[in-house]
Amino acid sequence: MTPETLREWWSHRQGLDGSLVGGSAAEVLAGTGWARSVGGSGPYLGLFARGRLTREAVDAAVARIEVHELPSARGCTYVLPAADFAVGLAVGAGVPEGELAAAGRHLGVTMAEIEELCAAVVDAAERAAGPLDPAALKVAVGSPVGNPVGNPVRDLGDAGRKRGIATTLPLALGLLQARGDLRRVPANGRIDQQRYGYVRWHAEPSDVDTARTELARRYFGWAAPASLKHFRWFSGLTAAAAKKAIGPLELKPVDGTDLLLPADLVAEFAEFTPAGRPHYALLAGIDGIHLLHRELARLIDPADAARPVPGGKAGAVPGAEADPPCHLIVDRGRVVGLWEFDPGAGRIEYRSFVTADAGLRAAVAETEAFVRDQLGDARSFSLDSPKSREPRLAALRG
Repeated sequence: MTPETLREWWSHRQGLDGSLVGGSAAEVLAGTGWARSVGGSGPYLGLFARGRLTREAVDAAVARIEVHELPSARGCTYVLPAADFAVGLAVGAGVPEGELAAAGRHLGVTMAEIEELCAAVVDAAERAAGPLDPAALKVAVGSPVGNPVGNPVRDLGDAGRKRGIATTLPLALGLLQARGDLRRVPANGRIDQQRYGYVRWHAEPSDVDTARTELARRYFGWAAPASLKHFRWFSGLTAAAAKKAIGPLELKPVDGTDLLLPADLVAEFAEFTPAGRPHYALLAGIDGIHLLHRELARLIDPADAARPVPGGKAGAVPGAEADPPCHLIVDRGRVVGLWEFDPGAGRIEYRSFVTADAGLRAAVAETEAFVRDQLGDARSFSLDSPKSREPRLAALRG
C-alpha cells in the first residue's frame, strides 16, 4: 500500500468516509474507538464528523448510560460505549492504585483509612437523592448517619498540595470509580466541561488479563494496521504485558513493516480500493485518527511537514510535533489543514494546505454551525480559552 492508500484505509476504519452517518453514539464509539475526553469538545466533534450526531443526541446517550466518560486506558478519561465499561474500568484500575501507593509513601496515607473513607462515600451516595459534588460529599461523609465518629476526609496539608492532592477524598473517589462502585455524572449533562457529581453505581470490571486482551482486540479493530509500539502507547502496558495481551489474537504482520492486522481484516485490507474523491472532516487535535497511534507524521504529506505551526515558537513545524498544534482538517486520512474556533466572532479560522474547494468550504461551514449553535466553543481541553488560543487564531487569520 502507498502512504496515501494506507491513510485512506485508516480514515475508512475510523468512519470518516460517511459510512457511519445515522449510527448511534454507542455504535460509532464501538466501531471506531473510545473518544478521549479532557474537558474539551473532542468527543462531540468526533461523533459529529462520523455520525452527524447532535450535542443533544450525545447528551441523551450519556443520560441513558449508553455511553459514559470513564477513567480507562492509562487511567485517562475516555467516552466509552456501555459494552466496553467492564473492559475500560479494568484496564484503568492500576492508576488510582498507584496514586494511593504514592500517597502512602510520601504522605502517610494508609489503605485502611482510604477503605474507611470509601465505605462512607458509598453510604453517602446511597442515601443521596441525586449526584453529590466533592464539596457535598465531604459534608455527607461526616454526617451522624454516615460516620458518627467524625469526618474521615483528611487534609493532607502543604505536602499534599505540593503533590496535587489536598485531601484523601480524591484517592477514595478514584478507587471507587475504578471498582465500578461510583459513577461520575456531568453537572449539566455535558461532557465538554469538568464539573461533576457522583452517584452510586454497580458495574463489574473484567479481570485484568481478560480486559487487556479485549482491549487489544478492540484496539486492532479500530487502528490496524498498527504496531505493538502503537498499542503500548494507547494501553500504557509494558512490552511483556502487551505481548501477552495480543497473544490470543493471532495478528498477521503486514509484509515489510512492523504493523499488524487482525486475521479477519487481511482480505479486506488487501482488496481495499481508494475512493478517489475528497471527503473532508474537521476534528479535534486529540481525535482517534491521530491519538490511536500518536504518530502525527504518518498523516502529513512531506510537503506539509515543514509548514510553520500557527502561533507556535520560531521554527516549530507540524512534522516535528508529537501532537497537532491545533484542531485538524483531514481528507481521506491526510491532514490538509488546521483550525480553531473564535467564539467572539462565531466562526472557524483555518489554514488549508490544499486549494479550498467547494467540499472543504462546505465542511468548514457545517462544523462552524455545529460548534456555534450547539457547543458554543471548541475547546481543546478544560483550560483552553479564547484568550489562550488567540496567538493561534491570529496566525490562522493571517
